[in-house]
Amino acid sequence: MKSFTDRMSPSITNMIRMDHTSVLETFHQYEISSSPQLKKALVSTVCLALEIHAQLEEEIFYPAMRDLADDTSLVGKSLPEHNEIRRLIGQLHTMQPADPTYDQTFMELMRNVLHHVADEETTLLPDAERLLTDRLGELGMQMTKRRMQLMAPRVGEIASNTARSLPTSSMLVAAGAVLAGTYFAKRAMDHRHH
Repeated sequence: MKSFTDRMSPSITNMIRMDHTSVLETFHQYEISSSPQLKKALVSTVCLALEIHAQLEEEIFYPAMRDLADDTSLVGKSLPEHNEIRRLIGQLHTMQPADPTYDQTFMELMRNVLHHVADEETTLLPDAERLLTDRLGELGMQMTKRRMQLMAPRVGEIASNTARSLPTSSMLVAAGAVLAGTYFAKRAMDHRHH
């Protein structure tokens, strides 16, 4: 019998698309004129999301694609792109929003990510949906479980970034959504045990 997490987990390709959308939405919130506190929170949010996303792809998605794809050049090209993204993240971690090249470095990260996302969404993900048809859900489950493991030690950092980047009204809505989600998940689990 599948667990609650297994049933709720999207396919691996949809998870990757959701990660891309989330990062791109955060990119769009960044403005040169934003406060240093907001810039730092947005950059930290993007960097953490990208670090986890890259690790998930490298551990789960790329190996599955390498095993089945006739042409693995796009997977091979993705690793150096991840390394360049990690290099820029490393630079941003050592900088403050007041540094003269902070905005420029973040924009360079954004350009690299946009290029990488375009490659994956136009070629690699459609290939995966064709080649991994019967494994998409199983790989999505693996990615969900691994994501939880990677995020667990960083929950405080995630909450802090979210709190710093949201207006008070949004924080109240987000807190309500978390409470409601917890309530419904608990009810679903209780219902299954009866």
